[in-house]
Amino acid sequence: MQFKKLIYFILSINLYCFSYGQHSTPREYIEKYKDIAIKEMKRTGIPASITLAQGMLESDNGNSRLARKANNHFGIKCHDDWKGPKIKHNDDKRKECFRKYGSAKESYKDHSDFLVNGNRYNFLFNYKSTDYVSWAKGLQKAGYATYRKYAKKLIEIIEKYELYEYDTGKKKEKKERKQKSKKEKKKKGVRAYQSTPDVNREVYVNNGTNYIIAKQGDTYRSIADEFGTIENMLYKFNDLPKNAPITPGQRIYVKPKRNTAEKKFDFHYVKEGETMYTISQKYAIKIKKLYELNNIKQGSKLSNGQKLKLR
Repeated sequence: MQFKKLIYFILSINLYCFSYGQHSTPREYIEKYKDIAIKEMKRTGIPASITLAQGMLESDNGNSRLARKANNHFGIKCHDDWKGPKIKHNDDKRKECFRKYGSAKESYKDHSDFLVNGNRYNFLFNYKSTDYVSWAKGLQKAGYATYRKYAKKLIEIIEKYELYEYDTGKKKEKKERKQKSKKEKKKKGVRAYQSTPDVNREVYVNNGTNYIIAKQGDTYRSIADEFGTIENMLYKFNDLPKNAPITPGQRIYVKPKRNTAEKKFDFHYVKEGETMYTISQKYAIKIKKLYELNNIKQGSKLSNGQKLKLR
């Protein structure tokens, strides 16, 4: 009897050691999923650092039950609109419904779509992809998690593991080596991640923002597919409601507009027929920021000759 107990004990220790050996570390998690996070950043504008930090925190670096059993790396619950596979898991309540995915990649994509399509997260896309602090605080403000120090924890993870590097595509060097590193990178031709993929049409730049001219047969979905983004993001980039019409010759921004105009444009004098929307498109300024710059209530009509601040 004692011998059997000893054998059982040894087997248990071996099993424990084996399980521990399979435990994913933060560095291993980052290396495994950083490319997916970068790809999602290019597609939607969500900082790769934020996506990785959320994945690490929500899934315990891929070791949580939801991550192992359901490939759910972001703790996203079913909600009413979820039609896919499900798994029961104890969270705020017992046996809550969580989304289940076929792969971690599906979880990452759904996380991006969840933020893009969620009305309460709309304001986040006014922040730059390099502003991980505002994104972290915004996620907490929008109620992504009930943890009161959620933003602080995300920022700590990002800065501890230097995840902000993946938002720009460049390594962040120490101060004393900064100038030397820049020269070395320039010689080697190191470039930041490209924000726009190769496409078979003319791409223009206005105020540092890429745009195209719509042609016959274009739809927001076809343009989104062409530029590796999603339809809802194009509506946001162009300050348009969902299902807005599209006409040949229309200017369509495929990246977010800016908060102010270029330095050479300080003011604009309103001409007959112009609206805040047409002016915002002309200078590639977010319409919300244009209203704020001029202390004008949204929806107000403009008068001919009215002077508007652009910066």
